[in-house]
Amino acid sequence: MKRGLRASSPSRALIALAAALVLLLAGCSPTGDSSERLKPTSQPVYPQVRTYPNIRVTENVDYGGKAGSPSVLDVCLPKATADNKTLPAVLSIHGGSWRQGDKDNINWRSVCQWLASEGFVTFSVDYRLAPQHPFPAGFDDVRTAVRWMRSSATVNRYNIDPDRIGVFGGSAGGNLAALLGTWGSGGWTTGSRVAAVAELSGPTNLTATGREADDFVPLELQYLACSDLTDCPQARTASPLYHVDKTDPPFFIGHSLSERIPLQQSASFVRRLRGAGVDVTFVTVKGTLHSIAMLNPAMRSRIADFLRTKLAGP
Repeated sequence: MKRGLRASSPSRALIALAAALVLLLAGCSPTGDSSERLKPTSQPVYPQVRTYPNIRVTENVDYGGKAGSPSVLDVCLPKATADNKTLPAVLSIHGGSWRQGDKDNINWRSVCQWLASEGFVTFSVDYRLAPQHPFPAGFDDVRTAVRWMRSSATVNRYNIDPDRIGVFGGSAGGNLAALLGTWGSGGWTTGSRVAAVAELSGPTNLTATGREADDFVPLELQYLACSDLTDCPQARTASPLYHVDKTDPPFFIGHSLSERIPLQQSASFVRRLRGAGVDVTFVTVKGTLHSIAMLNPAMRSRIADFLRTKLAGP
């Protein structure tokens, strides 16, 4: 009997291997929170910081936010195409724990120019910051920016396609980008809806009180204007996790395995999106790199390809 069991083990292994190969060849979509893994490479903390002399930047364009707020953005323009076709557009949202940072930061200026170098008219936005301006002020600003991008005046001025607007963000900017993607329902071509979302290290469940409590919850409480997450209805409203539905656009989500925002934030969000039938690309990176510090050449290439594919148009 034992000899029979030993003899059948290789057969079972071969059957399992063959089944896995069939699934792979069939191109089955990922499920749950399965991710693709990228290996970090030896690099400076912010590998994306570089100059793009061929990318023109128009600074401090007013996008029509609330009076007295920093309602300006920079526009990073790709080189003109020979056929003068309309181009896809991307809104870039800086990080900074919702309380600091701006579009003029050298790292985020480089992100704006990088995205433009990939063929996207990129709008790098400033928004109101906590604690002076708690949620939903900053989110209202980025929604206003998308509506401004879609206006006929902006479309004509920058030669963009209003039906092909995506968003990119990291950390707190990743939270706002993900919230843009999940806010509302239906088509992606009206109001402040977007057609694709790429985000890195975004906190997506602000009601969580696990490992986040060490140093991040105090920042969340400032942003939400709450004294305790157990009595803070804004926490749920500000969490992309609780707004997911089947009409949400495609997502690219990147997260390091051991960074300051727990991986579970993105893993739970990915499961919720995929459970609703939303197209999700989930990439994890070994190590502690946070937000745009993950933007090595491989990650930049993956994000650019994702946006190019999802914003390809007819």
